[in-house]
Amino acid sequence: MKAMHFDVFTLFPELFEPFINTSILQRACQRGLVQVSLHNIRAWATDRHQVTDDEPYGGGGGMVMKPEPIFAAVEEILGNPPQYPLILLSPQGRTLQQSLAQELANHERIGLLCGRYEGVDDRVRQYLVSDEISIGDYVLGGGEIPAMVIIDVVSRLLPGVLGDPKGAQDDSFATGLLEYPHYTRPAKFRQWEVPEVLLSGDHARIARWRREQALRRTWQQRPDLLMSAPLTPEDLKFLSDLEAERD
Repeated sequence: MKAMHFDVFTLFPELFEPFINTSILQRACQRGLVQVSLHNIRAWATDRHQVTDDEPYGGGGGMVMKPEPIFAAVEEILGNPPQYPLILLSPQGRTLQQSLAQELANHERIGLLCGRYEGVDDRVRQYLVSDEISIGDYVLGGGEIPAMVIIDVVSRLLPGVLGDPKGAQDDSFATGLLEYPHYTRPAKFRQWEVPEVLLSGDHARIARWRREQALRRTWQQRPDLLMSAPLTPEDLKFLSDLEAERD
């Protein structure tokens, strides 16, 4: 099985080192399931001071990342034109959701371009990148954290990355619902006990309890998700009962 290959284009590759070398992602890289290549855009700047930004035309505050080193870096690594998707991390992009993560996981290689300052020269967006992705309706100092988020969420979906082969299938949003609650030992902590059903050994009963808890949690915290979640008649009956309890 081929590794999922992420090419990260950034001005600050050192930010990724502790992230790559920790926990699940570290093990995935060691086992050859994931590969993360870091490319410092400054290495493709042609002047003595490796300048990668300049003042915006038309005035205004801040600096804008120059197109020349970005184009040179991407075209050398991914081809000219790029042979793999190149994603610009931008607050103007489409919002990252679990369905989009599934879409990205189908690729064998992805480029991630991390903007900084006021952003990148728009010719990069128009003529080089193939997609723009945002991780939420807020602005960060750069695209490095969003790139890490994408690497993390996509890697979890790859076969063999998680210890539980079906672990990602039960995560929040994977089923269209928020995830059910989890418990572990001890069975009683202070005055709080683990729900009896989880100790029963009745797998069918446990599965139904977990489904109902996922429905309840979604109904309470993210009712908007219920509009598009795949629901069975039994699910709808349970939700109807919840509404009746509230009334």
